[in-house]
Amino acid sequence: QVQLVESGGGLVQTGGSLRLSCAASGRTFSRFGMGWFRQAPGKEREFVAAIASAGSSTDYADSVSGRFTISRGTAENTVYLQMNSLKPEDTAVYYCAARIGTSRVAYRGRDDYPYWGQGTQVTVSS
Repeated sequence: QVQLVESGGGLVQTGGSLRLSCAASGRTFSRFGMGWFRQAPGKEREFVAAIASAGSSTDYADSVSGRFTISRGTAENTVYLQMNSLKPEDTAVYYCAARIGTSRVAYRGRDDYPYWGQGTQVTVSS
């Protein structure tokens, strides 16, 4: 079983920054491909960013490209989402997702990820 623990959400003003963290555990010697998704009230869960399990490939939704950065931490199977220049439309519950396996592909689809965290709320005030 894989567990994902997110942290770093909160309330921030427009133009501010937050950094989300996600740690994956439960499978030793596994390399995780990881992604971030978000879900605003009344909307479907949407892709935000992803990083491949092998190599350094990343992918971003158009709405966050240039403002958000996904990266791996020094601890194995830890990933961060640095969010800069935040806008009110970034307000959502942000979910970390993981998939096991070695791949150079950064996956964008919800169905590509069998493991999900509980979510962390990000609120951007105008």
